[in-house]
Amino acid sequence: MTLASASPRRRGLLARLGLPFIVLPVDVDERLLPGEPPVEFAQRVALAKAEAAVPMTRGGFVLGADTIVVLNGAILGKPKDRQEALAMLDALRGRDHAVMTAVAIINASTGGTFSSVVTTRVWMRPYTDAEIAAYIDSGDPFDKAGAYAIQSPDFHPVARLEGCYNNVVGLPLCEVVNGLLAAGYPESALPIDGIEEICLHNLSA
Repeated sequence: MTLASASPRRRGLLARLGLPFIVLPVDVDERLLPGEPPVEFAQRVALAKAEAAVPMTRGGFVLGADTIVVLNGAILGKPKDRQEALAMLDALRGRDHAVMTAVAIINASTGGTFSSVVTTRVWMRPYTDAEIAAYIDSGDPFDKAGAYAIQSPDFHPVARLEGCYNNVVGLPLCEVVNGLLAAGYPESALPIDGIEEICLHNLSA
């Protein structure tokens, strides 16, 4: 399997499935089209990543993914600078929003394709201005949609969530398994027991 992503978080999550894979980052146009709904945007970008990697593989399965943070219908991407990170974290403070991860899997040998979007509802805690400043000073927000990492051990910005925790980190593993099977991955090659445990322990209400 090929992971068409440079994200170390996706790489770490995918490794938990116990399936062999290689990492092949690709460059695609991630600009939002005029009037494009968030779900369609995420699906388009994830599929574009997978499609861009297919010609560089020798068959097998190619996984592309895109994670977005959506607040009141607007997409919060990766902050370009400190001011933008501050604005995002302030806007999210004490409120709920949606985190959507689009998963696209292509069977490069047959052309079979799977595409889906998983949504998790996230409630942020009422963190302080000082906490925001310290988190931005750490440098952590700048490569993350919405300017935060749910798994941050120091900032821990999330009060609660409904849905898949791994989805907020950047890759809903259960949906990856579903997509692999739908695209033709042999079920006998999946470590089913381990996958079921991962799925079970990463849903939270």
